[in-house]
Amino acid sequence: MDTGGNSLPSGPDGVKRKVCYFYDPEVGNYYYGQGHPMKPHRIRMTHALLAHYGLLQHMQVLKPVPARDRDLCRFHADDYVAFLRSITPETQQDQLRQLKRFNVGEDCPVFDGLHSFCQTYAGGSVGGAVKLNHGLCDIAINWAGGLHHAKKCEASGFCYVNDIVLGILELLKQHERVLYVDIDIHHGDGVEEAFYTTDRVMTVSFHKFGDYFPGTGDIRDIGYGKGKYYSLNVPLDDGIDDESYHSLFKPIIGKVMEVFKPGAVVLQCGADSLSGDRLGCFNLSIKGHAECVRYMRSFNVPVLLLGGGGYTIRNVARCWCYETGVALGLEVDDKMPQHEYYEYFGPDYTLHVAPSNMENKNSRQLLEDIRSKLLENLSKLQHAPSVPFQERPPDTELPEADEDQEDPDERWDPDSDMDVDEDRKPLPSRVKRELIVEPEVKDQDSQKASIDHGRGLDTTQEDNASIKVSDMNSMITDEQSVKMEQDNVNKPSEQIFPK
Repeated sequence: MDTGGNSLPSGPDGVKRKVCYFYDPEVGNYYYGQGHPMKPHRIRMTHALLAHYGLLQHMQVLKPVPARDRDLCRFHADDYVAFLRSITPETQQDQLRQLKRFNVGEDCPVFDGLHSFCQTYAGGSVGGAVKLNHGLCDIAINWAGGLHHAKKCEASGFCYVNDIVLGILELLKQHERVLYVDIDIHHGDGVEEAFYTTDRVMTVSFHKFGDYFPGTGDIRDIGYGKGKYYSLNVPLDDGIDDESYHSLFKPIIGKVMEVFKPGAVVLQCGADSLSGDRLGCFNLSIKGHAECVRYMRSFNVPVLLLGGGGYTIRNVARCWCYETGVALGLEVDDKMPQHEYYEYFGPDYTLHVAPSNMENKNSRQLLEDIRSKLLENLSKLQHAPSVPFQERPPDTELPEADEDQEDPDERWDPDSDMDVDEDRKPLPSRVKRELIVEPEVKDQDSQKASIDHGRGLDTTQEDNASIKVSDMNSMITDEQSVKMEQDNVNKPSEQIFPK
């Protein structure tokens, strides 16, 4: 079977997108504890692959501004956020009642830097939404995000803060309707619950259902009140393969895009739906998983691309690297370049891995029944809802540039893990461009004036976060490509659902 890397179309979708990519070099240092399946180290492995495949040079690479407590409290309860800020491994024995109340313990342990970890991954998702709102990119990526189980008042399923909900709330400042699509093997329960009663957010989750965490996501769960029919659940059984998955994904998402007409899409790309995942039981190939990204990209709607689950970390890194290429419209070689985590990918040292021969328990009849039922539900939405904006929260302002960050040689400590490509050799053989695209160099003042006029922004700041690529064949290293976004002034805002 072909497991090579040439799957991107050469048709209308084979065009360049402007992509923002959020990454904090510290994220790989957080550690849930011995034996815990969630390993933030996978984000660092993904980043190293992106660097050595030469993909960073095609993106605007940003270090996220950590989300502040008042940002987190746009969704989460004040006392829960205060608890996350104060709890430490040393003090947890004195707060047993609080631990139980907020569901922090075994699945969601207390570890060093927990609050900072939450601020980091949430900051990337909110920052991505801000970039999309300001029209500064077409696709924003935060592989550290996508933690879809966290609830308003409690942690759940390895997730503490629901960065997805926070990102969607940010997008709702600019867009009347936002679509959330979840291809993690687990049901996106925290996001669905947050938007269950509104018609401004449609949630669509493809997941394993039946005696499987979190136990929610029945096909009969369709939303409530104004949100009726705005929640779609696609319950699947073990062993689903690429063909079966896409026989549902494409017709359902195609109909959703036609009927709901979202202004922006959030796609959670949990990699635990891949074949061979430590906690998963699906049989998707990396190409099959990435085909969902390619399909969403083809609608030419702003996309916030997030991580999520994924517990066989070498395959998580493979998947998210390949999907970054898909987002960019670039094809990457199957043969993996030498890099600091190369030994993780033996014995083949390739980007793609073949699915297993496990049984697909999803019969054609089952798939047809699911498809028919969900398309019937969608037919009850005759057209995109005409939802007037309520009193809008102010737009989040873009951060100002920091003179201290202007010198790339001074930006990071030489010993930082960010220096992952010291040789800075050209890597023309690793990436194939689908179309020849002229470098995007815009006049900053005219760009700002256009944004201010089109978006109604009251900011007088310029966005100086762009990376200007003068030589598209030279490798931009990790050390030089991550630019720190400075603290922005995010005015307090109200809940924005229609009353």
